[in-house]
Amino acid sequence: MKHLPPILILVIILTASCTSQQKLAYLNNLPETGGEESFTMEIPDYKLQPRDVLYITVKAMTPDGRIIDFLMSTGTGMPSSSMQGDASGYLYGYDVNSEGNIVLPVVGEIKVSGLTLEETRKLLQLKAEQVFKDATVECKLLSFKFTVIGEVRSPGSYINYNNYLTVLEAVGRAGGVSDFGRRDKLLVVRPVAGGTKTFTLNLQDKAILSSEAYFLLPNDVVIVEPESKKIFNLNLPTFSFILTSVTSAITTTLLLINYFK
Repeated sequence: MKHLPPILILVIILTASCTSQQKLAYLNNLPETGGEESFTMEIPDYKLQPRDVLYITVKAMTPDGRIIDFLMSTGTGMPSSSMQGDASGYLYGYDVNSEGNIVLPVVGEIKVSGLTLEETRKLLQLKAEQVFKDATVECKLLSFKFTVIGEVRSPGSYINYNNYLTVLEAVGRAGGVSDFGRRDKLLVVRPVAGGTKTFTLNLQDKAILSSEAYFLLPNDVVIVEPESKKIFNLNLPTFSFILTSVTSAITTTLLLINYFK
C-alpha cells in the first residue's frame, strides 16, 4: 500500500466509503412483484396511565329532538372549533390524575388507569347511562406522543391522532432515515410498569412486520443509529485536503530538487 500513488489511495478510500443500494432499501427481502405473503400482526392494547389526556363526549337527544354533547353544554367540554390546535386538546381534554382517575361533570370521578380505551369507553357508557337517558359515549386518547431521534431528517417529538401507529409511519413522520442512518439497526425504547423495555428492529427485514414493537405505543422513543463510517464521511473533506496538500508539497519538493540539480 505504501508504494501506491496518493491519487490511487484516494480512489480506494472513496470507493470503500460508498453505500450500496441494498443498504438504502426498506424491507428488501419481500417477495418479488406479484408474490404474496401474509404476516401475523398483534396490535397492542395500550392501557391508560396517569398524565394521559382523553377526549370524551357524552351525546344524547334532548326532549325537543336536538342531539347535544352534555359535557360541552356544561362549559367544560371541548368546543368543535377549538379542535384546530394541539394545545386546545390538552386544555379541554380530561386528565388522568396521579391516582388514575378522571373527573367528569355531573358523572363524577371514575377510575380508568389500567384500562384500554375500549374498556374505558364501556365504563363511561355505563356511568353516563345512570345520569343521561340514551346517551352515547365517545372516548379517544389525545396524548399519543412519540419521539424519533438519531439519524433521521427531522428528529423530534410528534403527536399521533390515530388509534394505531407503526414504526415505519413514525420514521416517515420524521422525514425518513438520513444518508448516514442504519436501516438494519433501529432501537425502540418503551416505558413499561416498573422500568423500560427495548427492542432492536431491522427496517430491511420483513420479520419486522410481526415484531412486538412494529406498532408503537404512546411515549415510545425511536432511535435510528448512525453508520459506523459516518465519522469518516464527515472528515473526508479534511482527509482530502491533507492528502492534496501533502501531494502538492511532495511534487513541489521534487521539482525544486530537479531544478537545482
